[in-house]
Amino acid sequence: MTTGDEFAHLGAPLESSTSPALRFEVLARCSTTRARASRMHLPHYTARTPMFMPVGTMGSIKGITPKQLEDLDCHVILGNTYHLGSQPGPELLEEAGGLHRFMAWGRGLLTDSGGFQMVSLLKLAKITEDGVEFENPHDGKMMMLTPEMSIGVQNAIGADIMMQLDDVVSSLTTGPRVEEAMWRSIRWLDRSIKAHKRPGEQNLFPIVQGGLDPALRTLSAQELVRRGAPGYAIGGLSGGEAKGAFWRMVALSTGILPTSKPRYCMGVGYAEDLVVCSALGVDMYDCVFPTRTARFGNALVRTGSLSLRQGRFRDDTRPIDSDCTCLTCANYSRAYLHTSVTRETTGCHLVTVHNIAFQMRLMRDIREAIVADRFPQFVRSFMETRFGRTVPLWIVQALQSVGVDLTTPDATGYVAAPIDSDFQKEPNV
Repeated sequence: MTTGDEFAHLGAPLESSTSPALRFEVLARCSTTRARASRMHLPHYTARTPMFMPVGTMGSIKGITPKQLEDLDCHVILGNTYHLGSQPGPELLEEAGGLHRFMAWGRGLLTDSGGFQMVSLLKLAKITEDGVEFENPHDGKMMMLTPEMSIGVQNAIGADIMMQLDDVVSSLTTGPRVEEAMWRSIRWLDRSIKAHKRPGEQNLFPIVQGGLDPALRTLSAQELVRRGAPGYAIGGLSGGEAKGAFWRMVALSTGILPTSKPRYCMGVGYAEDLVVCSALGVDMYDCVFPTRTARFGNALVRTGSLSLRQGRFRDDTRPIDSDCTCLTCANYSRAYLHTSVTRETTGCHLVTVHNIAFQMRLMRDIREAIVADRFPQFVRSFMETRFGRTVPLWIVQALQSVGVDLTTPDATGYVAAPIDSDFQKEPNV
């Protein structure tokens, strides 16, 4: 399923930026929205964006091998500094020559800083100006993670892209704590930049914070741009906030961050979110959702997801998706998967393969639509397939902000009827 460079036929970049360990080339722009298709030259691989990065927290993605990820045309995967720093630890990773060699992965690698665990493991954490004190989940001992330590571990891991340690607060938090975390994240960024020992081989991305406060988000993004990083991340979202607030913070951030550099929206993985955020000018995404939902027997399709545990699939001899060419869809039926999902590791493996293939194909379709300057038409078709005429209001409003109005008929007669729903959960079909 591996594909070549779909941008090979394009001419010189429309815009570009060069850093010691990253060259970013914008090759095509949507003439209506902020969407763009780009090449991102990393030390280990040249990725095409917009792209989705599967999450391999401990240096592996559950239920799938690195070779299979390559065959699925996955460009970059994500590892987690907090977990990798605990086990196997930076010493072993350094001795092994970095995580690329340790896990036999020759393409791009991005490491989170460990900051997200301040939210997900908050009961185990104590946050001070020095850093974050965690309870190690492996041995119960207390462990301090500072910006310097996070960068040191990531230098040992050898990721192409490293994330700064940021002071993460829940997107539902309000009040003085949000501003405190935003300014502390900037101070921690400056410490991270000083601690970075391999700037010629690894890229350090700062993270825009500020909660759902537009003024704080603006200040944060402006401060990060002043520091001239190779690329930027948008953090502190996808944590249960209303989707109307979510898209506005994404749009605000991409409106400030440089157009010549990659922009990464952290923790985003639902298909509709990937389409909308690409329209808003985002280039990179990651999320555990596609692989985690596979372990519960849910297979992703353009209309939502299939819960293969349901009895209605017992005698269904069709593939998950007749348009998908992945190993699973080419060889196995819904009925076969129904007998094994959530009970056998084989079922988990096969649905995981399909779900990653689904994400890779979606991103490829987005890139192709941008290159052909047919992205608004693609968006309309995608939303009609996914939601019919009852499209969530937040999606309609987000797309209207970049020139795509789903409430007016297109050439096919499709017109959306917005419904005031956040669609926080993946729709099942």
